[in-house]
Amino acid sequence: MNSNTQMLTVSDHNRSFIHMTYVYPVVSRRAGGVSVGINLNPDNACNWHCAYCQVPGLVRGAAPEIDLVLLESELRRFLDELLHGSFMAEHVPPEVQVIRDIAFSGNGEPTSSKAFATIVERVVAIRDELGLAAIPIRLITNGSLADRPYVQTALRSLAAAGGEVWFKLDGGRAEDIARINGVDLAPAAHARRLALCASLCPTWVQTCMFRWDGEPPSDAMIAAYLATLDSAGIAALKGVHLYGLARPSLQPEASHLQRLSPDELEQIARRIKEKGLTVVVSP
Repeated sequence: MNSNTQMLTVSDHNRSFIHMTYVYPVVSRRAGGVSVGINLNPDNACNWHCAYCQVPGLVRGAAPEIDLVLLESELRRFLDELLHGSFMAEHVPPEVQVIRDIAFSGNGEPTSSKAFATIVERVVAIRDELGLAAIPIRLITNGSLADRPYVQTALRSLAAAGGEVWFKLDGGRAEDIARINGVDLAPAAHARRLALCASLCPTWVQTCMFRWDGEPPSDAMIAAYLATLDSAGIAALKGVHLYGLARPSLQPEASHLQRLSPDELEQIARRIKEKGLTVVVSP
């Protein structure tokens, strides 16, 4: 395994840690251990431009053509190294030396790969082949392509394999979404995609909250966000992962962003919980 000698931390999600094209390890504060990432956007291309994104050189676009043979080889080799090699002892703090998930995440929107449904099937097969069927497979997505048939096929496969989706929703007004996520998006349409996703696969909402130019999210912003959750259907959702800024943004908007305190995040979490949702807070 070609890797350096540094330890993985929650504040460093360097995709090139093990010098693979598609597979990379991180210590996930939300998952609570080692997350084996699958990056389908090595071109750093995404159809969104989130102000807090830590991807360097982010560009607008979609995933390139994926070398499926290489992806499978990297995943099988790295999982085997985690299970039987020295990587855990050398690079992972003792308290988190456990594989928590395999996650489609990386440097852009993973569902923008036209081969996404096939890739999900192959990842499931490799996981099961290595005796890791109990390890969940997660899709971390902005959800913008959930209405595409091939994405829906992938979501069904993910659900059948015991997986889940973490679906991005940071705001409930078009102006909030435009400022935070860099896209012109109708909240009602995104709520429909969230509802569709939740109907096909267990789905958590993932929400990042922070100060913008020193100002915390306003009551109106939070109310609109809660209304969008209502519109998607509270009962269909597993809950909300509410998190703050853990790593520095590498986008031009970084100078506008400041962290909320743990107490401020907890106050927002209480408002979400009043809707009957489970909330996991990661300051």
